Amino acid sequence: MHNWHDPDYLQTGTPRQRAAHAALQQLGILATLQPYGPVLAGTIPLAVDVAGSDLDLICQAAEAQQPVLARLLRRHYGALPGFELHCTRWQEQPTVVSRFRAVGFAWEIFAQPLPAPQQQAVRHLQVEHAVLQAGGEAWRRAVRQLKQQGLKTEPAFARLLGLPGDPYAALLALESWSAETLRAYVAARPLP
Repeated sequence: MHNWHDPDYLQTGTPRQRAAHAALQQLGILATLQPYGPVLAGTIPLAVDVAGSDLDLICQAAEAQQPVLARLLRRHYGALPGFELHCTRWQEQPTVVSRFRAVGFAWEIFAQPLPAPQQQAVRHLQVEHAVLQAGGEAWRRAVRQLKQQGLKTEPAFARLLGLPGDPYAALLALESWSAETLRAYVAARPLP
């Protein structure tokens, strides 16, 4: 299984992944968010990003920690362009969401009480990574093409996989599949 907690894999990736790694280092955001176990999720880790794709950092913050996290985000990033901060509920969980622009990227920090690997964004990342491992570069190009046409990431994967219903839930249903089952399923799906 891929270690998403260590972003060093970005150093040997696509030009955009290398730029993301440099931005993470320059901003020092992983050190700032270290107590919250940040995991980089989204399209850039999977190399299916398009122009304007952001860097999504998924964190764990218990409800009692969320005001502390909000102050930390405001202190470190509040003066950056586009800064916004929301304390809300999402999927019945207390949630902190912050967005801003820095070092050439749009950023989103998303924190809930759950460990990052249990949050939907990281679970989707793991499933999508497994699909791309099974499908190879042709699948990566097909996902990117659908994204360039305006589809979000999970709907693009669900369409290519022929999954009915809510694409976000449908992708999570694949978590229980073995690598062999997923490989066979992906191999049987014709790409457009």
